[in-house]
Amino acid sequence: MMIRLNMRRMWWGAGVLALALAACSQQSGQTTVAPSPQEEKTFTLTPNASSVKLAFLTGQLRDLRVTERVDRATGKVVDPPWLHATLKLKNVSTDQAARLISGKLQYLDAEGNPIALAKERGDTSFSFSTYQMDRLDPGMETSQVIEVPFIPAALEAKKLQNIRLELTFTPVPYTEEAVDIPVALKG
Repeated sequence: MMIRLNMRRMWWGAGVLALALAACSQQSGQTTVAPSPQEEKTFTLTPNASSVKLAFLTGQLRDLRVTERVDRATGKVVDPPWLHATLKLKNVSTDQAARLISGKLQYLDAEGNPIALAKERGDTSFSFSTYQMDRLDPGMETSQVIEVPFIPAALEAKKLQNIRLELTFTPVPYTEEAVDIPVALKG
């Protein structure tokens, strides 16, 4: 009799626990998330893709856009602008490989003069992902995502005229050779 009573209490407790969990899951499904007080503004650069050629490397700098976060209520910039792009490169040489090391973007005004980036923003350098490949052999392609600080003044005054891409790479001689090995079939 005592065992039956304890079993009933246990089943009753389990039922109450199941109802409580169900109620909690319904409540959590009904909660609403308050809208973010920040908004991301995106500015597209034109042209959105440009061809690049550096020595025996060709490709494109594409998907150029600038983003910044602003406070919805005040319109003030919360997170300064960043340039986002994708650099696609192909080695068009027949006898050179390249070890891609780093790159840098430089913003230029209408006269071709560099537009300075505020010191607290860092710089516009980027490194190539070494996990993708050790080197870019002839005919091979690679892609690198670039995210670097952008100049707020260039957004406001629209004084940006050009973007200069600088690449640091080491050319490596590439040789393909063949040798004939004499063999004979026995048997």
